[in-house]
Amino acid sequence: MKFTELETYISDSSVVVADKEQIFSDIGGEAVILHLKTGIYHGLNEIGARIWTLIQEPKAVKDIKYILLEEYEVEAERCDRDLIALLNNLLAAGLIEVKNETIA
Repeated sequence: MKFTELETYISDSSVVVADKEQIFSDIGGEAVILHLKTGIYHGLNEIGARIWTLIQEPKAVKDIKYILLEEYEVEAERCDRDLIALLNNLLAAGLIEVKNETIA
């Protein structure tokens, strides 16, 4: 699978934030993102747009998941799977930064 390495990289304790090299526009509850470095447009549905607004400031994956579970009727397992998949796609596109806690 293409994103296997990235999937193990993003965990509940990872902190994600939107890359600053982008322009975001909300269009009827959905999002359009222009990555300034690549010139490529990316579209997100309503839930993806909600996640995008949440990560304009650094946020832990577990906190994003908690918010989504409170706001949407979704099973926790599906929320986790879909959230990690979206974050992996955003990471692969260079649209987010991921920071993991280091164990001392």
